[in-house]
Amino acid sequence: MEAISLYDLNALVRRSIEQCLPDEFWVQAELSDVRTNSTGHCYLEFIQKDPRSNSLIAKARGTIWANVYRLLKPYFEEATGQAFVSGIKVLVQVTVNFHELYGYSLTVQDIDPTYTLGDMARRRREILKQLEEEGVLTLNKELDMPRLPQRIAIISSPTAAGYGDFCHQLQNNSRGFYFYTELFPALMQGDRVEDSILAALDKVNARLPEFDVVVIIRGGGATSDLSGFDTYLLAAACAQFPLPIITGIGHERDDTVLDSVAHTRVKTPTAAAEYLIDCMNDAADELELLATRLQEGARNLLSLEHRKLVNYKNRIPSAAYRRISGAKLALLTAKKDISQAVSSSLSRHRHRLELLQQRLTDAAPEKQLARGYSITFKDGKVVKDAALLNEGDEITTRLHQGELTSIVNRQIVNGK
Repeated sequence: MEAISLYDLNALVRRSIEQCLPDEFWVQAELSDVRTNSTGHCYLEFIQKDPRSNSLIAKARGTIWANVYRLLKPYFEEATGQAFVSGIKVLVQVTVNFHELYGYSLTVQDIDPTYTLGDMARRRREILKQLEEEGVLTLNKELDMPRLPQRIAIISSPTAAGYGDFCHQLQNNSRGFYFYTELFPALMQGDRVEDSILAALDKVNARLPEFDVVVIIRGGGATSDLSGFDTYLLAAACAQFPLPIITGIGHERDDTVLDSVAHTRVKTPTAAAEYLIDCMNDAADELELLATRLQEGARNLLSLEHRKLVNYKNRIPSAAYRRISGAKLALLTAKKDISQAVSSSLSRHRHRLELLQQRLTDAAPEKQLARGYSITFKDGKVVKDAALLNEGDEITTRLHQGELTSIVNRQIVNGK
């Protein structure tokens, strides 16, 4: 058998590939080892893993020439919101090449973002399903938004335009509401988004009593840097965070996993500020309504009490007149009764006095003498007992008319 050189063999392979294979293929693969050189060319590897063991089962070198890459990359990232980096699945149009020195490679001509979007959506669904199975998917949404969300922990990049817009919107609200804000710096783009935001959440969690809500915002960054907001660990941490989380990461077309688990999702940092201002407006309007109702209630109560007082005022003269008339009648009756009672009592006592006077008059010595009685005196004293007299005593007997003087010559005591 005639031997051939390696170069001749590789040349034969190249010609066979060029003759036997179509010009272009649409290939599904995962990106790996994506890098760009100074000339703008992109070099990468396409890989395929076994879905069960996750081990590599195929690999091919790939190239995207600079004239294609400078159009393909922004188109893909704008369409998907996903950076063109290692680890994502893509559907690319390639031509198969074989070089005698560099061997087999694929040259990318075009890319279909819809395939990657479908894969990203699938991954999001898987994360959300896992969170739901764990019972934490809606925990943050179930928290009550404080009536006055004035103390705000902001997780953002200090250099992000969205952070400045958010603070400016809050500070210049039309009703002059006061908001206290504190920034917890975090990376909002790149491959360290997840770790950075988780670290910021830990810092907020250590000071929970000092804040009402957490706001995660970005703005001014590329839409290709949203993959960091589609991770399980970040979504699980936010879903279980004890304060309501508001997201405004500036992606209008699609929701990230973080948006899906947050208490409230808005499109932009400015919209997040407006949401908080609206919460304050609602509370202020409710307070004004309550104040108005309180004033009306107090006014109605005062009016009712005033009417009662007027009614009492109108009723007092007639009631007083009736009472005074009744009292006057009672006094007159009492006066009459007292007068009659006094007259009756005086008459009874006068009659008794007359009787007593008559009895005294009848009992007077002159009356007794006039009736034929006499009074005997001895030495000026009334003699009541004859036994007290002795023979020879001189006694005086007073009669109704005149007196007699006698000498006792004999005593008669008890008829003896």
